[in-house]
Amino acid sequence: MKKLILTLAMIGAVMTAQAQSKTVEAVYEKYKGEEDFFHMELAGNFMNFAEGFKIDLNEDDMATVAKSIEKLKFFTLPDQADSNRAQYKAMKKGLDKERYELLMETEEKDSGIVVYSKGGKSISDLVVLVSDEEGDLMVVELKGSFTQELVAEAMKQSKK
Repeated sequence: MKKLILTLAMIGAVMTAQAQSKTVEAVYEKYKGEEDFFHMELAGNFMNFAEGFKIDLNEDDMATVAKSIEKLKFFTLPDQADSNRAQYKAMKKGLDKERYELLMETEEKDSGIVVYSKGGKSISDLVVLVSDEEGDLMVVELKGSFTQELVAEAMKQSKK
């Protein structure tokens, strides 16, 4: 009986660690069959991918972030400005309901960037939503193990 409980606890822990955002997955599934839907997924050690294509990750913090990525999912929604603005707001509400923590938000008129995270001191999931004036919506979901300090430093580097 103890082995069964231990096994179930281990399976639960693994499933929790591998869980992805239901909000991001629902939007991905909704649009993936459309003609002008663009998506890219990378799994495994992202740093090996970057080195293979000679992508320059010479900043120590950025290289550490890249090595921490286990899976990357990136997609842009088809060109439907009004629908995409509504989808952007719906995704923000969905991520809030999933108990993602808002790390950063910047909005101006019809555009904005939000960064959500899941996890405490060690972040296991990052979701970035980018909406522009034309109504384009880009979604980036990163899975891995990141420290809050490392993410903060990477955000500083990206602003330079």
